[in-house]
Amino acid sequence: MAINLRPSWMDEDLETYTDTVVRFVETELQPGDEAARKRGDVGREIWRRAGQLGLLCTDIPEEYGGAGGDFRHEAIMFDQMSRRALSGMATSVHSIVAHYLLNHGTPAQKARYLPRMASGELVGAIAMTEPGAGSDLQGVRTRAVRHGDHYVLNGAKTFISNGLLAGLVLVVARTEETPGARGISILIVETAECAGYRVGRLLDKLGMKAQDTAELFFDDVRVPTENLLGGEVGRGFAQLMSDLPYERTLIGVGSAAAIEGAYAATLDYVRERKAFGQPLAELQNTRFKLAGIATTAKVARAFVDRCVEDMVAGRLDTATASMLKLWASEQQGQVVDECLQLFGGYGYMNEYLIARLYADARVQRIYGGASEIMREVIARAL
Repeated sequence: MAINLRPSWMDEDLETYTDTVVRFVETELQPGDEAARKRGDVGREIWRRAGQLGLLCTDIPEEYGGAGGDFRHEAIMFDQMSRRALSGMATSVHSIVAHYLLNHGTPAQKARYLPRMASGELVGAIAMTEPGAGSDLQGVRTRAVRHGDHYVLNGAKTFISNGLLAGLVLVVARTEETPGARGISILIVETAECAGYRVGRLLDKLGMKAQDTAELFFDDVRVPTENLLGGEVGRGFAQLMSDLPYERTLIGVGSAAAIEGAYAATLDYVRERKAFGQPLAELQNTRFKLAGIATTAKVARAFVDRCVEDMVAGRLDTATASMLKLWASEQQGQVVDECLQLFGGYGYMNEYLIARLYADARVQRIYGGASEIMREVIARAL
C-alpha cells in the first residue's frame, strides 16, 4: 500500500537540501523533544544551531542574511517537522514575521532585523490575539500612543507562539482612535532589556507541548517611532491581510505532512500488530480504512503542491490559500483520528507518535484563521 507522495516541485537541489533538514531534525531536534515537551520550550540554542546551518529565513534574500531560496525551502522544513510531530520550533511563525519585515518594513528595519533572524539570534513572534480579540482583529484593544519620538504601548496578548523565546515581537496595536481597521498599526518590539515588557505564563495546551506559547504584557513600553512597521501609521490591518496566503499555505503544508506521517506510522504498526491470529493489515476493515487514508493523502499532496507552486510563482490568491487551510486541516483531524483508532489502546499513549499527531492536529482548525473564518473568506470570493 505504499504510495508515491514525492512533491511535484522537488528537484535535485531541493533533495539535497531535504537531506540537510532531515539530519538536523533527526539528530539535533528530535533527541531533545521529550525534555522540551516537559519544559515547554526548545531553548534558544537550537534556534542558533538552525541559523548556523542556514535553515532559518531560507526564502529571504541573501542581502538580508537569508538563504536566497523560495517558499519550497520553507515548506520542506515545516513538512519534515510536522510529519514527526516536532512542533516545538515554530519556524512557520518565525518565517511569517520575517516576511512582514521583508514585504512591509523600511530599508533600515530590514537591514537591522532580518540578518539577526536568519542567524537565530532573534526568534520572531507576532502578537495579534488578545483575551477579547481573536479572529476579529478590528477589536484589538492594545494601545500605542505617540509621545514625540516614541510610542507608549499598553496591552495584553495571549496564545503567542514563540512567546517565551522571542527576541523580536511584532505587536498589533491601535495607534489611532479611528474605528475599525484604519487605526491599527504594527510595532516592532525588541524584548531584550525592554522595560515594561513581560512574558506571562506558558500556556498548558492540549498539544504542541514543546512549543512555547505564552501570554505577553506591555506596560508603558516605549517603542521608538522608527519601529513602526513600514513607517506609515494605520497600515497594520492591510499589512496583516496581504500576507495571509503565506501563513495559510504553511499550515496546509503542515497538515499534509501530518497526514503522511500518520499514514506511514499506521501502516508500519498494522503490519506488525497481530489480532485473531493474523496481522491487522490483513483484516478487511483495516485495509479499507487504509485505502481511504491513502487516497486522502494523495489528494492532499496534489492540492498542497499546486499551492506551493502558485506561491513560488506569485499567483496564489487568498481564497485558494484559505481553501487549502480549511480542507487540509479538516482532513488532518479526520485522518489522524482514524489512524489512532487502528492503534487501539496504544494509540492513546503519548509515547506513540500517533498520539502526539492527534493532539497537535486539533489546533490546525483554529489558528491562522478558524475554519469558520475560512468559509467566510471563501464565500465572499465566490
